[in-house]
Amino acid sequence: MGRIAGVTAAETRERLLQAAAEVFAERGYDGTRVADIAAAAGVSNGALYAHFGSKAELLVAALRAHGRQLMASLFAADPDRSITELLLAIGRGLPRRRDAPRHLIVEALVAARRDEDVARPMRDYVGERTDWIAELVRVAQSDGELDPALSPEALAHFCLLLSMGSALITPNLHAVDDAEWSALLARVAGALVPPTPSPHTERSPHSESTN
Repeated sequence: MGRIAGVTAAETRERLLQAAAEVFAERGYDGTRVADIAAAAGVSNGALYAHFGSKAELLVAALRAHGRQLMASLFAADPDRSITELLLAIGRGLPRRRDAPRHLIVEALVAARRDEDVARPMRDYVGERTDWIAELVRVAQSDGELDPALSPEALAHFCLLLSMGSALITPNLHAVDDAEWSALLARVAGALVPPTPSPHTERSPHSESTN
């Protein structure tokens, strides 16, 4: 079973990423063989290795692909939304996510603790996500949406902790009301806006010294 006739290299790669997400979610990282992913994608092992050097590389590549798809769908839904609203939209969906990326991040985090082949690309992946969020924060700060005194790296780290933590605390373990969660996020976001300058107190005529 080699390359499928009429299917481009880009399409083969996409099939492999989709198959990897599904098989990892079903069997876990340790329980998945490269041959399982190739079979699910309908290609040979050789075709898989033409795109990805290892199972670990494929796991992290699947994470990246699903992250890009999420962002593309959010931008497509409202291309004019502010960066703050974009981050809020992502945050509002965290407690409800039951998709492949949730399973992928859990598998990647667990595997990275005991497998350096996973830990290395995961460090790169987390670094990329941190840099990307931090850059969004800097743009929001320059546009006056977020307080410029905040550390972009610290805020990016906070966002990643929420996102990755949501993969572990699933709705079947602890559900939270959507309205209450949204209200909490809005309160947090409100604390991150630039402080409003205090109005200058008008000097009373009685407080002026007479000559």
